[in-house]
Amino acid sequence: METKKVKTPLTEKDIEELKAGDKVLITGVIYGARDLVHRKFIELIEKGERLPIKLEGQVIYYVGMSPPPPGKIAGAAGPTSSYRIDHFTPKLLELGLKGMIGKGPRSEEVKEAIVKYKAIYMVTIGGAGALLSSKIKRFRLLAFEEFGPEALTEIYVEDFPAIVVNDIYGNDLYEIEQKKYRR
Repeated sequence: METKKVKTPLTEKDIEELKAGDKVLITGVIYGARDLVHRKFIELIEKGERLPIKLEGQVIYYVGMSPPPPGKIAGAAGPTSSYRIDHFTPKLLELGLKGMIGKGPRSEEVKEAIVKYKAIYMVTIGGAGALLSSKIKRFRLLAFEEFGPEALTEIYVEDFPAIVVNDIYGNDLYEIEQKKYRR
């Protein structure tokens, strides 16, 4: 299967062309945020306050980077388990978030929201944080410094590898692949 190159922010056309099982290389700005940031986003939304980023078309990577070693731009940047973010995800998709990167399956509620709001969920390789950090060309702290390595970051990546798991057509790569091995 061919690897597709995508640039951020994602467009509706990008989303329509990506299907479960597609390998992608992402170039552009993605945002690093884990559960603490997502909880804060929901608090701000409920108070009617502005978020520190505009969600429309954006991709959030569920990552908390380790400090960079000497001479490196970023430390290890492996994904965290996406189920930890599931409770917050539908609201952010409703507000325009188009892509998420993490590891592991998503809840039924999130999969339904992905279809409803036309977004995609991608996974990247857990345990390959050092390799993934080599795709980071620059990053900066944006907000919530008090969250330490889980603060909101803006990350510029080049050819960041991921695989589409959930698409707007209701496909789930985990389910597709498991069916191949059931008797």
